[in-house]
Amino acid sequence: MRKLILSLLITALSCTYVWAGDPEPTILSNKAAIDLVQSHANYLWTLVAACLVFFMQAGFAMVEAGFTRAKNAVNIMMKNLMDFSIGSIAFWAVGFGLMFGASQTGWFGTSGFFLSDFAPDGDPWVLAFWMFQVVFAATAATIVSGAMAERTKFQGYIFYSIFISGLIYPVFGSWAWGSLFNGSGWLEGFGFIDFAGSTVVHSVGGWAALAGAIVLGPRLGKYTKDGKIKPILGHNMPLAALGVFILWLGWFGFNPGSTTTADKSIAMIFVNTNLAAAAGAIAALATSWIKFGKSEIGMSLNGALAGLVGITAGCANVTPNSAIIIGLVAGVLVVFSVIFFDKIKVDDPVGAISVHGVCGAWGTLAAGIFNIGGTTAKIIGVQLLGISACFLWVFPAAFLLFKLIDKTVGLRVSPEEELAGLDITEHGGNAYPDFEVMTYGGSGLSESMAGMQPAAAAAGLSSTAPQTEGV
Repeated sequence: MRKLILSLLITALSCTYVWAGDPEPTILSNKAAIDLVQSHANYLWTLVAACLVFFMQAGFAMVEAGFTRAKNAVNIMMKNLMDFSIGSIAFWAVGFGLMFGASQTGWFGTSGFFLSDFAPDGDPWVLAFWMFQVVFAATAATIVSGAMAERTKFQGYIFYSIFISGLIYPVFGSWAWGSLFNGSGWLEGFGFIDFAGSTVVHSVGGWAALAGAIVLGPRLGKYTKDGKIKPILGHNMPLAALGVFILWLGWFGFNPGSTTTADKSIAMIFVNTNLAAAAGAIAALATSWIKFGKSEIGMSLNGALAGLVGITAGCANVTPNSAIIIGLVAGVLVVFSVIFFDKIKVDDPVGAISVHGVCGAWGTLAAGIFNIGGTTAKIIGVQLLGISACFLWVFPAAFLLFKLIDKTVGLRVSPEEELAGLDITEHGGNAYPDFEVMTYGGSGLSESMAGMQPAAAAAGLSSTAPQTEGV
């Protein structure tokens, strides 16, 4: 006991001696220490959030694979792998500079290509910021791949992924977010509100997806000669549902992480994000249940993601009560949007156009309508300007891109390859080698079964409702 007391006394005296040798703290030195701690916390939070957004790639892969056929599962995984791999290189080389480089005009950046803003002896914030932004670029690209699933050449996919990550997404991003680093976008100069990217990320992906789906045309067997819609059932609903839960989790990095600051402001953003997603799922469930007579899983999952997309623009400037309203409207909107695009024969296997394009536009408008500080005609006008500018840039640019790819390397696989499945024809693989794979929507369903709602078909019931595919 005496030895323990003596040891503690010696330790205390030695600490006193060391402390006595240090300079006395001042207001300036304390501020510098506090600023350093805050800076380190900002780095840590931004990179943790980037990890959460990166994990969304897994969610997108699962959702897309679950809502498409088993014969294309390997192709889906390859595309989601390449979304991030190709997107990272394209964004490093060109995209980041276009989006956040110095800009004299406010239309696009002209510096920072190949991460040239980084210097080994300089401020490494550019690295943390780039890492957070590259996962957003990959999200925009993977939205497009979902709408073009099951009939796109892998070679053609590689080309359009490069241009979406390296050109189409960064240019619009510079208009709205350029000042987050070295740029100065013309749209943000008007006061455009899109905190985490309802339009910048999701509508960009959604409108590019619309262009791709139109150029490609529908999958074989999707629409009959007399104009009827034939559902092409996804092969794994549990996988799709797990993907949605992963995306929901990833959105807690997507929205709160967009502060790039570890402070108290992220609490409300977390709450708003969650409430909108929950409200969207409930609204889509209720709407589809009333319309189709069944509590349909595909629309319910769509609703959750619609709510998440809808709240992304205004997550930092609306109240939790408003977040619920935004999510409810998005959940209803996505149901009717999916039906609409099916009626006009735009085949979107995963509902990307409705979830990301349409609900992204709604969320951007809602950020102005429900603004905590109040709304004005000017605020609403600027929001509408941003929504319109996004469509007028992305859709024509993407349409031209897909047409050029179609005329050169080719965009769509042959009918024989599509019927056999892209796993074998494009990749020489098989996702489920120990199981027999049935082809739905082609020769694998009887006429009576093909006209059923997915939920009703599984139960052996008849239904007159149109197909409601997944997110």
